[in-house]
Amino acid sequence: MGLVYNSTRNASETVQASEAILKGLANEGGLFVPSEIPALDRSFSELAQMSYQEIAYEVMKLYLTDFTEEELKHCIRSAYDSKFDTESIASLVKKKDAYFLELFHGATIAFKDMALSILPYLMTTSAKKNHVRNEIVILTATSGDTGKAALAGFADVPGTRIIVFYPKHGVSPIQERQMVTQRGENTYVIGIEGNFDDAQTGVKKMFQDPVLAEEMNAAGYQFSSANSINIGRLVPQVVYYVYSYAALLARGEIREGEEINVVVPTGNFGNILAAYYAKLMGTPIAKLICASNENKVLFDFFSTGCYDRNREFILTSSPSMDILISSNLERLIYQTAGRDADKNKELMRSLNETGRYTVTDEMRRQMDAFYGNYASEQETAQAIKAMYEAEGYIMDTHTAVADSVYRKYKEETKDGRKTVIASTASPYKFTRSVMNAIDPSYDNRSDFELIDELNKLSGVKIPQAIEDIRSAPVLHDTVCETEDMCKEVKRILSIG
Repeated sequence: MGLVYNSTRNASETVQASEAILKGLANEGGLFVPSEIPALDRSFSELAQMSYQEIAYEVMKLYLTDFTEEELKHCIRSAYDSKFDTESIASLVKKKDAYFLELFHGATIAFKDMALSILPYLMTTSAKKNHVRNEIVILTATSGDTGKAALAGFADVPGTRIIVFYPKHGVSPIQERQMVTQRGENTYVIGIEGNFDDAQTGVKKMFQDPVLAEEMNAAGYQFSSANSINIGRLVPQVVYYVYSYAALLARGEIREGEEINVVVPTGNFGNILAAYYAKLMGTPIAKLICASNENKVLFDFFSTGCYDRNREFILTSSPSMDILISSNLERLIYQTAGRDADKNKELMRSLNETGRYTVTDEMRRQMDAFYGNYASEQETAQAIKAMYEAEGYIMDTHTAVADSVYRKYKEETKDGRKTVIASTASPYKFTRSVMNAIDPSYDNRSDFELIDELNKLSGVKIPQAIEDIRSAPVLHDTVCETEDMCKEVKRILSIG
């Protein structure tokens, strides 16, 4: 019997990996978690000799145990190919005293490509394995990057449709343009008059609506998700933390077994949770440094043990982190609550009903590996400018939040361990904020003029993803109120 997946809210709900990928969300709103975190069965000296694709197989085979070797290797080969503009798939670049793990070399220039380039292959393979006859409707909320990466991944994939909801006034102009110009007969993009949390809550409600599920099934459809609540998103993200350690070892930057720290700009908690899983698998990671922007709900949680979303929602220059309900934190809560589904369910009910919950001292002790801090808008801009002036290296706003928090951590703790910073997006995705940080006089230029200026300053080739949207027509212009999200889904699918 291979690894199975349990629901964080119902101990009796157990599924195979392929079923968890297809469902996306467990019943009662729970998330699927592996019954145990598997240990790596290759040494890092072995992994250090491998390509990204080979490491992906060594990690993912331990989680997706109902996939055959042939099936999994097909998914990996199909995902990590020339869609990425670097042969290494993820680049590890040393700047100042840290190593920036560049996760933005895929088709949509954000870290979401690392998982969303493989999810459609995992999904269609899972559908075949489980003899699914329904068309799979990928229903996703995005704070900016997931939407485009999911749309690009699922565009014109047979047997699927994808519907993406995004906050109309809560993403960067480039992020929005990437989404609304997306081609594909099966792609739908809808702006909502609300923030990301509103979009995420609306999507979760639809997943948990039994009447809607029946209507969908009768019409030949079933929902799945491309958000990081889907284990098929989370598992591929574990890979790049294992890879980054192996890459440091291969270069002779560390000795085998030497602990490193990892800094992750964090909103929905999926990316840093993947680093935590990599640590539990045996990757020598000491501290997981959780970097927040001014929506610092996670900083406050790690400081106090109380998660409280009852606060002002702030629109920042790092919009992918403008989140007050960090869905993937539930997986950490479940793990530190002794994998007690009832206890976790009680905390999530409190979050739903009161907007807050408090964990026990014992649970907090089990989160000792995490350190939380945040960067203000001013500190984020200062980090971009300082890095550019010191190294000629231009970070996007999310990476700058991580860099700023890393400086605070180092000053506070004097921890001298080598550190990997997850660089989650290309600066070309947030051109105006980045260029204004370097010199405020750029603000009177158009977005595409700024792209050309960024090219001159950085010497980094303008990504194809940006060139593609310069003249692309807008294909999606629907905007709705949050209460009408379900109505829009029914309209698209011609049901109800």
